[in-house]
Amino acid sequence: MADPELMSIGAFAKVVGLTTSALRFYDDAGLLRPEHVDPLTGYRFYSESQFVRASQLRQLRRIGMPLPTIGRFFAASPAGAARLIDDQVAEVAAEARGIQQAAATLKASLGADARHIVCVLPGPVLAAAVDQVLATTVHDPEMPVLAGVRLQADSGAISLTATDRYRLATRTLVPSQPPVAPWAGTLAGDDLHATISRVRRSAVVTLEAGQRTLAFRTAGDTVAHCRLLTGVFPDHGLLFRSLPAPTHRVTIETQQALRALEQAPEKIGLRVADGHPSLLLPDAVVPLNGTATGPDLALWFELATLYPTLSHTLGNDLMLDLRGTDQPATVRSADDGDLTTLVMPCRTDPS
Repeated sequence: MADPELMSIGAFAKVVGLTTSALRFYDDAGLLRPEHVDPLTGYRFYSESQFVRASQLRQLRRIGMPLPTIGRFFAASPAGAARLIDDQVAEVAAEARGIQQAAATLKASLGADARHIVCVLPGPVLAAAVDQVLATTVHDPEMPVLAGVRLQADSGAISLTATDRYRLATRTLVPSQPPVAPWAGTLAGDDLHATISRVRRSAVVTLEAGQRTLAFRTAGDTVAHCRLLTGVFPDHGLLFRSLPAPTHRVTIETQQALRALEQAPEKIGLRVADGHPSLLLPDAVVPLNGTATGPDLALWFELATLYPTLSHTLGNDLMLDLRGTDQPATVRSADDGDLTTLVMPCRTDPS
């Protein structure tokens, strides 16, 4: 070998995390040609300049991108390559949701899974409620139940609740037919996400509970199944009952606050001073249209926590009940108080 800087196929395979057989395959496919092929022995040799392409190729195969698409990826501009990745991820996610739905339906067919009607709800209303709380779920390997939405039916009302430990959102609905008997279960968030587009297009949806799944029966008599998660969901009722009384009440315009947050940094302050609310940004104080009660106070929130909370509120105005720097703030829609979210402030002022 003339160039000592080149690596054998075995050495290159170890560095980039591919097998030698995979490298030969990608050479034959025209996706990763060796830097040099010995004309006498046929041995392949690679250079350090090929590390990036090999790593990208390994990751693209990991997300299941087909070989022809990978060829287009390497020929595309950065923007075009990014679109190909997004398209592949969307396709894989859709396939995964389809598999989960098929698995839930299959489980529902095992043995005698006696079902009873939980309630009947308008499909668009139920879909909107799911959208409002689903954003508060989180995938946590140590607590898988946090990826689900808790549904409770009792006393003529249906509540949907989700939490990621930093936020807690609960939405209450009044069904067109009240629950026959109390029922509670935690629905898999991924299944809900896959089901909700079908629910949204149905005038009414009947919720039917089984041992392993909750079925959503649409007006067209099609059925989608959501798995029931078995973990213990956090006792959000106890959390609400344990909250101390609010020390401040702030009412602001939702859209004005969201516009201000669009250019906000990672942490944002909410200040109450002389009965007026304002947002604290690094280089500006943004007065908010609204009112505030209580003594002067400044709380700090993570943008990733506060923005989704405000964006899913109902109506033109929202109300915040504050309890100090170390207690959850309650966010409610001022016009329609049946969507309630708890959001934790940061521990310290970012400055």
